[in-house]
Amino acid sequence: MNGLYVLPEGKQAVITQFGRAVGEPITEAGLKFKTPFIQDVTYFDKKILIWDGDPNQIPTNDKTFVYLDVTARWRISDPLVFLQAVNNQNRAQSILDDIIDGTVRDLVNKNDLIEIVRSSDWKTEVMGQEEKAADEEIRFGRDKIASLIHEAASKVTPQYGIELVDVMFKRVNYIESVRLRVYDRMISERKRIAAEKRSLGEGMKAEIIGKLQRELKEIRSGANRKAQEVKGLADAEAAKIFADAYNQDPEFYAFSKTLESYRGTMGSNTKLVLSSDSDFYQYLKKSMK
Repeated sequence: MNGLYVLPEGKQAVITQFGRAVGEPITEAGLKFKTPFIQDVTYFDKKILIWDGDPNQIPTNDKTFVYLDVTARWRISDPLVFLQAVNNQNRAQSILDDIIDGTVRDLVNKNDLIEIVRSSDWKTEVMGQEEKAADEEIRFGRDKIASLIHEAASKVTPQYGIELVDVMFKRVNYIESVRLRVYDRMISERKRIAAEKRSLGEGMKAEIIGKLQRELKEIRSGANRKAQEVKGLADAEAAKIFADAYNQDPEFYAFSKTLESYRGTMGSNTKLVLSSDSDFYQYLKKSMK
């Protein structure tokens, strides 16, 4: 029974005889055979594994320290080479520590802080329009630097039977002194944007109020013109009515208007001194004859 073994799914194996690898690695799952007692089976994972480095404080090219937490994914691509060069996953993690941490430190040292903290396609929105951040020119950006780290480290790992799938910055943070300056700069930038938006709002407000006042003046002017037109038509109609009434009986019209003038000029305490031949009393004189 020692001559049979089962290779599970997601696993790969290397046959060893007296501690030395024999034959090619076995990667297909199923029931397998080996020489009983003198051969052993060493299993390795086929799945993608996770490497997590310790956060490090690394100086950038512009002499600014930054905290970096980097992670990577890897797999055992050649179990035979992996067995001979590494032997187990714990040692593989230690080797990846040296390879990836060294590569990260080397590339971070060669680039400025802005390259590490900003992504390659970083944009800012100012006054409703997207604009490329042009105040500090970006050559690579964080994503591109992560790709460069992966590319450089991937040249070393195959000799250990390891394929490095990718490398990513899990967290990038400033040291305390830099963080305070960054916060001040962020506050200043937000205040500038807020001031621009307020200025734009005040301009729009003035434009709206000016338009409103202009429309109000136009409405009032139109209403006054319409009122004058109506008033003119009414006066013309009234004059026409008076003229028609006068033409129908001029004597009665004159008599009626004279009585209205009496009512309008004389009150209970009114005294008039007129000559006896005044036209004002002509109808009174006629009534006394």
